[in-house]
Amino acid sequence: MKTKILIINGPNLNLLGKREENHYGKATFEDLKKNCHDYAKNKDVELIFKQTNIEGEIVSLIQDSSEKFDGLIINAAGYTHTSVSILDALMIIKIPSIELHISNINSREEFRQKSLISKAVKGIICGFGTKGYLMAIDGILNLIDKSK
Repeated sequence: MKTKILIINGPNLNLLGKREENHYGKATFEDLKKNCHDYAKNKDVELIFKQTNIEGEIVSLIQDSSEKFDGLIINAAGYTHTSVSILDALMIIKIPSIELHISNINSREEFRQKSLISKAVKGIICGFGTKGYLMAIDGILNLIDKSK
């Protein structure tokens, strides 16, 4: 049976390729999604790739993930720094999870350097551009393997 991984993308990530190239690169959201699906297919992983600008939808996706997925990768984008609700949802789930950021949040504006959700995840990947997503897939597979 294939390993099932959910990747949740937060607000404005659908605008990749149109925003702040110095932080987010040139790849579009569709490029990113395709690269992740291609990479996952080679690892015999079923990957579900979601994006929403709505905080409550992210919370619902997290809450539902334990029943449907073996692992969760989340780029909460701007909600990383503000959402206690996303933190609470991540604290509840029983599957391994990784926090992911395209840019290095620790080298950005002061308000971006604080992540509210970090304490709820097993690991954090940031600063590797969109290649961080591929690293996160490998990382979550490692965590899933260790939890079996």
